[in-house]
Amino acid sequence: MFELILPGWLAGVILSLTTGPLGSFIVWRRMSSFGDTLSHSSLLGIAISIAFNIHSFYALFFLMILIAIILACLEELLSMSLETILSIVSHSSLSLGIVLISLMSSKKKVDVTNYLFGDLLSVTKLDLLIISISSMIIVSILLFRWNSILSATINEELAKIDGINIFYARLTIMLMTAFTIAIAIKFVGALLITSLLIIPPATAQHFSGSPEKMVFIAIIVSIISVTGGILLSIFYNTPASPSIVLCSSFLCLLSNIKKYL
Repeated sequence: MFELILPGWLAGVILSLTTGPLGSFIVWRRMSSFGDTLSHSSLLGIAISIAFNIHSFYALFFLMILIAIILACLEELLSMSLETILSIVSHSSLSLGIVLISLMSSKKKVDVTNYLFGDLLSVTKLDLLIISISSMIIVSILLFRWNSILSATINEELAKIDGINIFYARLTIMLMTAFTIAIAIKFVGALLITSLLIIPPATAQHFSGSPEKMVFIAIIVSIISVTGGILLSIFYNTPASPSIVLCSSFLCLLSNIKKYL
């Protein structure tokens, strides 16, 4: 049993190292809708991968990156709010994905359940290698650009005075989030990946006095959630990814109770 759950647990722990810091920036910048937009758009990526018979990771990766760049540019060029742009792109891409899948379902059997809800216990050694390398790249970029991204997040006016390009700082967060969602959707699911990005940082903010401490606590909360969710899945035969989200939500509830007490 231990050999069965170890790859999935390791994948969840490694993903926590990226979702912790990225989720913190998403919470600070109030960009939770951005994660939802990318996760909803993933259905379009799955439809494209099925239609052209290519690996889902490549289709999701390039589509997520493309949408992140488009959203960053639209925010700069259009006068409407980011929330409005995200809502339009999210629902349009989700609808297009559903339409394409329904058209293809008449010719071939299409099962998108695993992509919607994920299956962390199906992780292979190759998957683990891809997740590890991708996470190292994401964490390295975040560490390299940490000061500029953090400055642009805390106070854009002061960041501009310091010569920081706000657009590139924002684009970095969007691209890294898109990259993370692309590698995690197969295992966590399109409907649940945003929860893994948002809930642990939302829990951590009640215990942190600095950005770095919040990121560290968010990573710890994610790891505890992954461990608890997988154990719950094994002992009670529940789906792994929803169990992880429920554990994370329970920890968030406890943190809020502690805050008010």
